[in-house]
Amino acid sequence: GVTRLLLTRIPFFKEIIVSSFACDSCSWSNTEIQSAGRIQEQGVRYTLAVTSRQDMNREVVKTDCATARIPELDFEIPAFTQKGVLTTIEGIIDRAVAGLEQDQPVRRVADEEVASKIDEFIGKLKQLKEVRSSFTFIIDDPSGNSFVENPHAPRKDDALAVTRYRRTPQQAALLGLELDEKPADPAEDLRNEVLQFNTNCPECNAPANTNMKLVQIPHFKEVIIMATNCDSCGHRTNEVKSGGAIEPQGTRITLRITDPSDMTRDILKSETCSVEIPELEFELGMGVLGGKFTTLEGLLKDIADLVERNPFTLGDSSRPSKTEKLREFVGKLHEIVEGKTKAHFIMDDPAGNSYLQNVYAPEEDPELKVERYERTFEQNEDLGLNDMKTEGYESEGASGR
Repeated sequence: GVTRLLLTRIPFFKEIIVSSFACDSCSWSNTEIQSAGRIQEQGVRYTLAVTSRQDMNREVVKTDCATARIPELDFEIPAFTQKGVLTTIEGIIDRAVAGLEQDQPVRRVADEEVASKIDEFIGKLKQLKEVRSSFTFIIDDPSGNSFVENPHAPRKDDALAVTRYRRTPQQAALLGLELDEKPADPAEDLRNEVLQFNTNCPECNAPANTNMKLVQIPHFKEVIIMATNCDSCGHRTNEVKSGGAIEPQGTRITLRITDPSDMTRDILKSETCSVEIPELEFELGMGVLGGKFTTLEGLLKDIADLVERNPFTLGDSSRPSKTEKLREFVGKLHEIVEGKTKAHFIMDDPAGNSYLQNVYAPEEDPELKVERYERTFEQNEDLGLNDMKTEGYESEGASGR
């Protein structure tokens, strides 16, 4: 026969090597996969709630060291019992059925009772393919090289949960890795570690250091905070990036500022978020001030500084009438910060990655309103989602050529 090797890349995953063998004499064929990368730093566990026939068609990369389970049937494919494979969830069930049926004639002769029980179990596996009721499909891979397709990528898939974990010494030994006799240091966990890399100061271009840390915001999600301090000119800046995907819906957050204590609420403003204060007829477009993780008082002061330090509005080139209006605006903004004036603070983020602290969490906040809405075509265009295609793009490109 002939064995063919293909190095290919799965979108939103990594490169893999697919080996396919075919025999012209007996028409037997087989396909296996191997990871083209090294063993990952952490293991991975994919938990998928299968609710429809479409879920059965999801692509699955299952390495030879991965374990596949269906808890509802107490069914498990142990690690190292099958070669690595690139298939679908339906394909994994078909392989399991074929493996169980292979020795059934011998079992019926040796032990008819065991054979009948296995026939009954095979019937249950075949019924799963019809998805008459939902079930859970779990792939646990200590090497971190298995994968279950997210058809909604880069958006979040509510039916698919991805968990990364530290390997146990037993799992590391099965993978042939050298065991570290020293106990794991909790400080090495990424959540508790501040990463640092070299960069240049954006003001004076002198060498500086940027600190980066992963932070979990309660009742929200993970964000990445980056801060740069320059020892030469004293410039300091910080920026925040969302640690998750673009949400399926946009978010509009409205806070009625009634008390000075509202100024201490934590706030995450992503780069795609716009800010509005109706009482001041003020609107800050997306992209201005970048991503920030601060308090409400800190964001309002940044807005005031943005207006005061603009040489075209309050400098020598400005008109007296415009200068007076802007000074009046800054004065009203300071009154809101000091709690002398009540106002509404509105954050509109079509990507859904902004956050305003609910001080009553997990109970509802009477002064805080969070609305979810469907994005318009123009908002999807601004986020680049209209041109983003994760399936079928290879075949279209080939037909175009």
